[in-house]
Amino acid sequence: MEKNKPYDFPEHFRDFVFMPKFDENIEALAALAEPEDWDYKSTAAHHAKPILRNYLTYTYKRLADEKKIAITADEEFACWNTGLITKKQEPLFVLFEKNKLDGVAHYWHFWKFCRKGEWDLNKFPALPEMAHYFDDPSVLVFDTRKELRVNVEHIIEDNLDRFPAELKSMNPFGLQNLAKGAIDTASERVKRNYKTAIPQYYQGAIQLLLPLTLLDPSKADLALVVERFTDFYRGATCLTLDMAYNNARQLARPDRDWLTP
Repeated sequence: MEKNKPYDFPEHFRDFVFMPKFDENIEALAALAEPEDWDYKSTAAHHAKPILRNYLTYTYKRLADEKKIAITADEEFACWNTGLITKKQEPLFVLFEKNKLDGVAHYWHFWKFCRKGEWDLNKFPALPEMAHYFDDPSVLVFDTRKELRVNVEHIIEDNLDRFPAELKSMNPFGLQNLAKGAIDTASERVKRNYKTAIPQYYQGAIQLLLPLTLLDPSKADLALVVERFTDFYRGATCLTLDMAYNNARQLARPDRDWLTP
């Protein structure tokens, strides 16, 4: 079997590295990192810590695009910056060694997660930087001077399965009016507190998430995904809170004002 080359950075993390004990390794990373809730609250998951699994795999994808994977001159070791830190605020890296197993196409074999100060990282003359997702910081803030355009009927039709169970059998016209009211409330809320809009990274662009409170004004039920255009914003779709947190965590741990895992 022909192996990948050291500088082959496939789109998917699973194609980049041979990591047969992925679940155990995710648990090890969670134990090393600053404490954080990596589990869904309302969505069934097939594996433990699904948010961390998603974070690791999509961080790889971005770093591969940016070519921020460090490889030693002898092509025996590689590493990249996870963007996570320990309880003592020390950056965490993931370390790989050249795969020596027959019958496996991956050039790299997972070795371990390690702190920046550990000896094994001395193999690299320079350590790679974290993933970078935006150049203009203004994309992280909702500009309340711009119009928000939302095709509410379309969003409901495409995402009814994401709505609270109590509302799925509601009269479509009534649900549409309820959703419009929730969008108006979110627009007013972000005017009072800019942190209400939480950024997420999706397909090479920054989008913003706004809370939709449909049943209880003190608790969000869904997240409205907002895309930025030159002169206005467009409401693209809505996500469950688990989906929204999963996406937002790629950039940073979200403020817990309304979006909690």
